[in-house]
Amino acid sequence: MSNFEIVKTNGAVRQAVLSTQSGAIQTPVFMPIATAGSIKTMTAEEVKAVGAQIILGNTYHLLLRPGPELLQEVGGIKKLMRWEGPMLTDSGGYQVFSLSKINKTDEDGVTFQSHIDGRSIRITPESSLAVQHAIGSDIRMQFDDVAAGVSTRERYEDAMLRSLRWAERSKTAHRNLQTESQLFGIIQGGTHEDLRDQSLDGLIKIGFDGYAIGGLSVGESRMDTFRIAKHIAERMPADRPRYFMGGGMPEEIVYYVSVGIDMFDCVLPTRNARHGQLFTWAGDPATCVREALTRAQEGAADTRIAEALYRKIQITNEGFTADLSPIDPWNDTPTSQLYTKAYLRHLFKASEYLALRLATLQNVRFYIRMMEELRRLV
Repeated sequence: MSNFEIVKTNGAVRQAVLSTQSGAIQTPVFMPIATAGSIKTMTAEEVKAVGAQIILGNTYHLLLRPGPELLQEVGGIKKLMRWEGPMLTDSGGYQVFSLSKINKTDEDGVTFQSHIDGRSIRITPESSLAVQHAIGSDIRMQFDDVAAGVSTRERYEDAMLRSLRWAERSKTAHRNLQTESQLFGIIQGGTHEDLRDQSLDGLIKIGFDGYAIGGLSVGESRMDTFRIAKHIAERMPADRPRYFMGGGMPEEIVYYVSVGIDMFDCVLPTRNARHGQLFTWAGDPATCVREALTRAQEGAADTRIAEALYRKIQITNEGFTADLSPIDPWNDTPTSQLYTKAYLRHLFKASEYLALRLATLQNVRFYIRMMEELRRLV
């Protein structure tokens, strides 16, 4: 029986409930990233308070430290960080692709060099699922082979076919763990529709609780990303959650929602915040999101979607030195209404840690509120 129930639709846009062993999730949903067991600068209580329903943990980082042995001993990362809601873990495949100093892929798995201390580590589909089990996540991802966004067709095809073989092994490993967690398959195939179709067909034959679009936003053009996302979303099973991995900017997420995708994650809200880049509303959030979604459904370019939705500001710019207006008057996070742009700029210039917290609260709440408004529009 599926754990996914569609409540309403508006064209291709879906509002649904995804049930997990740690609670139900209303979709469309954004998952803040708890890379090593925290949303940077925020406590679990604060993450819940800004409306996050589910967070994402990184298998690669948690494998390196604190390590699966300790996680198994203490009952998982959620217990350590005091997060009681659902958690999804990636498989580690993308981080091996993007962070490792040296990695070597063969049919059995990947040998890579830790970016922390240089030690050699091996990940296979079986060990990836074992680490995710030690982490204690509710939704787990198959181990996959990720090709860069400017790869040849031959490399895309090779990665796609290997990912299908690893999907079989991942499902067997997941079944052997006898867990109540869910397992998602990952669609590969680069920027080629036929390879994406072949990947999806193969995954459906294996059978998964949900299906993710992987291998995008890894260097290809945004128009190629949009083209492939729309093409494959139209073919993904309607009775299973659809997850776009690693995307993205607010206008990208609105576009992906418009073509029927349900789940998202991205480092941008927290990473941009640490560099003083804020996502602020262009006006009343409900109106902004409604106009942005309308433009996406009409096929507008991503820049027109963004213009309707938000203003990205660099708070460290000199122009904010004496700006006593709120950080974002439209953001319902109290700190964004109480504190001024001038104060936040001062904190960044003085290298005060509070700057990172205020900026992160602004950005994470912006993304969560965007998803709340998108759900209201269905």
